[in-house]
Amino acid sequence: MTLARSILFAAALVVVTPPYALLALATFPLPPMLRYRVISGWSRVVLFLARTLLGIHWKVEGHEHLPDCPAVILSKHQSAWETLAFQQIFPPQVHVLKRELLWIPFFGWGLALMSPIAIDRSRGVKALRSIARRGRERLEQGFWVVVFPEGTRVAPGESRDYQPGGAWLAAASGAPRSARRRTVFPRAARPAMSRRTALSSRIGSPSRCASFT
Repeated sequence: MTLARSILFAAALVVVTPPYALLALATFPLPPMLRYRVISGWSRVVLFLARTLLGIHWKVEGHEHLPDCPAVILSKHQSAWETLAFQQIFPPQVHVLKRELLWIPFFGWGLALMSPIAIDRSRGVKALRSIARRGRERLEQGFWVVVFPEGTRVAPGESRDYQPGGAWLAAASGAPRSARRRTVFPRAARPAMSRRTALSSRIGSPSRCASFT
């Protein structure tokens, strides 16, 4: 049954994603926030499919810690789930991401219209300055900014060195940091996210970084 559900879910994505990408392209003339609200509907569709076809459910703890102004979200990146679920958990947001993701057909086209902060990681300090400048612009537009400090997806229970981009942006902008600490994956769910499972995610208390100035 697990294989059958996985195949059905994949087939549903193939059916849904291309036409939704065309809808996303049609939002090009709209203001950034309105574009986001239309395009983020795709993630809601995918989460619905994951819940109904795959049996993936979740709960979130710590909603009371969310600040009442746009913030920088520093999060563990443990699966594809959080990139979708964040659009339901948090207010409108943009992601700091590697620019290569925008080159993916259909998915990347829609992603590019959601005002992401796409960076070239090889540029070092110049990339950090780009995050700070463009991040401030997004915060002023009313978006929250999502940063995965470890820089890539890391399996549950493992860790990598944290990169400075998120803290750099929080310090440069004065925005609070809202730390989404982790998602708890049942052991049986770790090899394959297509299995029926329940996830638990926790939001930590916000904090502020000292300014560079």
